[in-house]
Amino acid sequence: MNNRRKFLITFGMVFPVMAASVRASVRPAQQGTGVTQLPGQKSKDDDAIPSKPPVRGILDANEKDIKKKIERLFELATDLKEQVEKTDSSKVLSLILVKKAEEIEKLARDIKTRAKG
Repeated sequence: MNNRRKFLITFGMVFPVMAASVRASVRPAQQGTGVTQLPGQKSKDDDAIPSKPPVRGILDANEKDIKKKIERLFELATDLKEQVEKTDSSKVLSLILVKKAEEIEKLARDIKTRAKG
Protein backbone atom coordinates (compact mmCIF):
# COMPACT_ATOMS: atom_id res chain seq x y z
CA MET A 1 0.00 0.00 0.00
CA ASN A 2 2.80 2.37 0.88
CA ASN A 3 4.58 1.79 -2.45
CA ARG A 4 1.41 2.51 -4.37
CA ARG A 5 0.92 5.78 -2.50
CA LYS A 6 4.51 6.88 -3.26
CA PHE A 7 4.02 6.00 -6.92
CA LEU A 8 0.79 8.00 -7.19
CA ILE A 9 2.30 11.02 -5.42
CA THR A 10 5.38 10.93 -7.67
CA PHE A 11 3.23 10.45 -10.77
CA GLY A 12 1.01 13.34 -9.69
CA MET A 13 4.06 15.61 -9.44
CA VAL A 14 5.84 14.49 -12.60
CA PHE A 15 2.84 14.29 -14.94
CA PRO A 16 2.01 18.03 -15.00
CA VAL A 17 5.66 18.86 -15.73
CA MET A 18 5.77 16.36 -18.59
CA ALA A 19 2.47 17.62 -19.97
CA ALA A 20 3.72 21.21 -19.89
CA SER A 21 6.92 20.31 -21.77
CA VAL A 22 4.96 18.41 -24.43
CA ARG A 23 2.54 21.31 -24.75
CA ALA A 24 5.45 23.71 -25.20
CA SER A 25 7.05 21.56 -27.91
CA VAL A 26 3.82 21.30 -29.93
CA ARG A 27 3.37 24.41 -32.05
CA PRO A 28 0.36 25.46 -34.12
CA ALA A 29 0.85 24.81 -37.82
CA GLN A 30 -1.33 27.73 -38.89
CA GLN A 31 -2.56 30.72 -36.96
CA GLY A 32 -6.25 30.62 -36.21
CA THR A 33 -6.74 26.88 -36.72
CA GLY A 34 -6.80 24.22 -34.08
CA VAL A 35 -4.30 22.07 -35.99
CA THR A 36 -1.12 21.43 -34.06
CA GLN A 37 2.21 20.27 -35.38
CA LEU A 38 4.86 18.23 -33.63
CA PRO A 39 8.49 19.37 -33.97
CA GLY A 40 9.49 16.55 -36.35
CA GLN A 41 6.54 16.96 -38.72
CA LYS A 42 6.51 19.01 -41.92
CA SER A 43 3.63 21.26 -42.78
CA LYS A 44 2.33 22.19 -46.22
CA ASP A 45 3.95 25.62 -45.88
CA ASP A 46 7.40 24.10 -45.31
CA ASP A 47 7.36 22.65 -48.82
CA ALA A 48 6.54 26.03 -50.33
CA ILE A 49 9.61 27.70 -48.80
CA PRO A 50 12.76 26.89 -50.79
CA SER A 51 15.42 25.50 -48.49
CA LYS A 52 18.34 26.31 -50.82
CA PRO A 53 18.95 29.50 -52.80
CA PRO A 54 19.05 29.17 -56.58
CA VAL A 55 22.46 27.77 -57.46
CA ARG A 56 22.65 29.19 -60.99
CA GLY A 57 22.39 32.81 -59.79
CA ILE A 58 25.15 32.29 -57.24
CA LEU A 59 27.40 30.68 -59.85
CA ASP A 60 26.83 33.53 -62.30
CA ALA A 61 27.65 36.15 -59.66
CA ASN A 62 30.73 34.19 -58.62
CA GLU A 63 31.91 33.97 -62.24
CA LYS A 64 31.53 37.74 -62.76
CA ASP A 65 33.45 38.38 -59.55
CA ILE A 66 36.25 36.04 -60.61
CA LYS A 67 36.52 37.78 -64.00
CA LYS A 68 36.81 41.21 -62.33
CA LYS A 69 39.48 39.92 -59.97
CA ILE A 70 41.43 38.35 -62.83
CA GLU A 71 41.41 41.68 -64.67
CA ARG A 72 42.68 43.39 -61.51
CA LEU A 73 45.34 40.69 -61.12
CA PHE A 74 46.50 41.28 -64.70
CA GLU A 75 46.73 45.05 -64.10
CA LEU A 76 48.74 44.58 -60.90
CA ALA A 77 51.10 42.08 -62.54
CA THR A 78 51.67 44.41 -65.48
CA ASP A 79 52.41 47.34 -63.13
CA LEU A 80 54.79 45.21 -61.11
CA LYS A 81 56.61 44.09 -64.26
CA GLU A 82 57.02 47.70 -65.42
CA GLN A 83 58.34 48.81 -62.02
CA VAL A 84 60.82 45.93 -61.88
CA GLU A 85 62.12 46.83 -65.35
CA LYS A 86 62.60 50.48 -64.27
CA THR A 87 64.53 49.71 -61.09
CA ASP A 88 67.70 47.76 -60.51
CA SER A 89 66.33 45.13 -58.17
CA SER A 90 69.73 43.48 -57.70
CA LYS A 91 70.83 46.47 -55.60
CA VAL A 92 67.58 47.82 -54.14
CA LEU A 93 64.27 46.04 -53.56
CA SER A 94 61.59 48.68 -53.24
CA LEU A 95 58.99 48.42 -50.51
CA ILE A 96 56.36 49.32 -53.10
CA LEU A 97 57.39 46.27 -55.17
CA VAL A 98 57.09 43.99 -52.15
CA LYS A 99 53.66 45.33 -51.21
CA LYS A 100 52.43 45.03 -54.79
CA ALA A 101 53.71 41.43 -54.96
CA GLU A 102 51.91 40.62 -51.69
CA GLU A 103 48.70 42.15 -53.05
CA ILE A 104 49.03 40.05 -56.22
CA GLU A 105 49.60 36.94 -54.12
CA LYS A 106 46.56 37.64 -51.94
CA LEU A 107 44.35 38.29 -54.97
CA ALA A 108 45.59 35.10 -56.68
CA ARG A 109 44.75 33.05 -53.55
CA ASP A 110 41.27 34.59 -53.42
CA ILE A 111 40.66 33.75 -57.09
CA LYS A 112 41.88 30.19 -56.50
CA THR A 113 39.54 29.77 -53.53
CA ARG A 114 36.55 31.10 -55.45
CA ALA A 115 37.31 28.92 -58.46
CA LYS A 116 37.37 25.80 -56.26
CA GLY A 117 33.89 26.63 -55.03
